Amino acid sequence: MSTPLTSIKRPEFRNIHVTQIVRYRLPAGGFASFLHRVSGALMFLGLPLVLWLFDLSLTSEASYARLSAFFSNWFVKLMLLALSWALLHHLCAGVRHLLLDLHIGVDKHAAERSAWLVYVVSLPLTLMAALKLFGAF
Repeated sequence: MSTPLTSIKRPEFRNIHVTQIVRYRLPAGGFASFLHRVSGALMFLGLPLVLWLFDLSLTSEASYARLSAFFSNWFVKLMLLALSWALLHHLCAGVRHLLLDLHIGVDKHAAERSAWLVYVVSLPLTLMAALKLFGAF
C-alpha cells in the first residue's frame, strides 16, 4: 500500500538568522556568484571616477603629469588593483554564468569545477596585474 503524498516527511529549508551569517558556508558556486555581484557593483561605482580621470588625462600635458604623480602613490595603486580584480573576476564569472545559461556544466560537479576555475583563472591574472602595477616588470 502506498502512502499519500501528504504524509511524506520533506526537509524544511528556512532563512538563516543574522547571527548565523558568520557560520554559514556558501558552496564554491554560490561564493563565485556573490563575488560576481560584488565585482559588478565595484566596477559600476568606480566607473564615473575612471571616466573622469581618463578625461582629465586627455585634457593637457600638465594634467597628465599630475595624474602620473597621483597614480604613483601606493594607495592609489591598491585602488587600481581592486578595480583590476573586479574587472578580471567579473569577466571570468560572467563567462561561467553565460555557459550555465546555455545549460553547459549545469550538473553539480561541473558547476563546482567551473566555479573553482573562475578563481584559478582570475586570481593569477590579478596577481600579474599587481606585479605590473607595483613595478615588478
